[in-house]
Amino acid sequence: MNQKVLTTLIAAAIGATSASAFADVELRMSWWGGNSRHQATLNAIQKFEEQNPGIKVKAEYTGWDGHLSRLTTQVAGNTEPDVMQTNWNWLPIFSKNGDGFYDMNKQKDILHVGSFPQNAIDMTTVEGKINGLPVSMTSRVFYYNTPIWQKAGVEFPTDWDQLMAAGKAFEKNLGADYYPLVIEARDVFAMNRSYMLQTTGKDIIDAQKTTLAYSQEEMEKFFQLYVDQVNNHVFPSTKEFSSYGKGNLYEMRPWIDGRFGGVYMWDTAIAKYTANLAPGLHMDLGPYPMAPGATDSGLLARPSMMFSIGRNSKHPEEAAKLVTFLLNDPIGVKALGLARGIPMSKEGLQTLHEAGEIDPESLSYQGYLQAQGLPKQVLPTTFTDNAQLMELFGESMEKLDYGQTDVKGAAQDFLRRGNRILKRIAN
Repeated sequence: MNQKVLTTLIAAAIGATSASAFADVELRMSWWGGNSRHQATLNAIQKFEEQNPGIKVKAEYTGWDGHLSRLTTQVAGNTEPDVMQTNWNWLPIFSKNGDGFYDMNKQKDILHVGSFPQNAIDMTTVEGKINGLPVSMTSRVFYYNTPIWQKAGVEFPTDWDQLMAAGKAFEKNLGADYYPLVIEARDVFAMNRSYMLQTTGKDIIDAQKTTLAYSQEEMEKFFQLYVDQVNNHVFPSTKEFSSYGKGNLYEMRPWIDGRFGGVYMWDTAIAKYTANLAPGLHMDLGPYPMAPGATDSGLLARPSMMFSIGRNSKHPEEAAKLVTFLLNDPIGVKALGLARGIPMSKEGLQTLHEAGEIDPESLSYQGYLQAQGLPKQVLPTTFTDNAQLMELFGESMEKLDYGQTDVKGAAQDFLRRGNRILKRIAN
């Protein structure tokens, strides 16, 4: 055989072998979302593979429905993906002792853990083990329909007394079917937790003991606050709200035409509420009410989602490279854009600012900035927004509204059944 041809064939064989050797790591990555998030993530993965030819990423993506069930089955069978988009409140489900996910402390340099706010890292750490990096944060803040408040002749409230007084002003000046706010059980719980924390310095849940921290008297005060808000026309009772039918709040007629004058809402979700308003109506961020002398806002702020690494991953270093590419690397960050909200990583945030991707006038960003500036000493825990606990609280609200219990009975029942729920979660 011609020596030149032989040399060429040998070189090609070596090249093919080398390529195969370098491309021997396959990672699986799972997430939920809509089409825009899917496309952005697939684009980012492609760019990651271009930068890391030895790593291939298998994408496993779905809508929200069924995603938790699927992941639960995978984790139980030790077949979870290497990289997962996870929810913060899943930590008690999957990782009670911090061992449910890979400890990201082991790859903290690759992951640029120092680029994330320490309080956010604290919230995703279980028993000293970082179970996920917070992709973005979401906070409950107040947004008001400005033209409606102007029509009512009421200024946006800066304290809780002003918010309480606004209800009667709306009723008097606009009519009985107009309210300053419309909020559902989770919102009421979060808002009144904020008030109680500001005025007492005490959170409703003791995360260390995994019990409700309030005494009978304190819990009665918590439920009396709700009763007073309904009686003062601050927002509709559950009985009134049910008369508008079932469905998404932002699709209800009183929301569209402005009879519901505001929301206490996640800053990451406000866009879909403003999009449905009738022409001539618009929302603005309101001040966050603070009690006199309060040193803690009681703000409910939490990671909107995390990226976690599977505890059974055979390639945790490569998985960490993928996570940091998505959250910190300018190429990966630009590819994802705002598909998962405003980045918590300082590097990621700076990249999107410089690229002009963040609109400083957007309600979402304004809410994000407000939340970052509020005093936060007592951080919420994964139990604060627990689905079963919120369902129980909603049931308590309904019983009060339909006259099936009083404040004392609601407090007793919530303490008894709420502690039972928390005990089950802890064990």
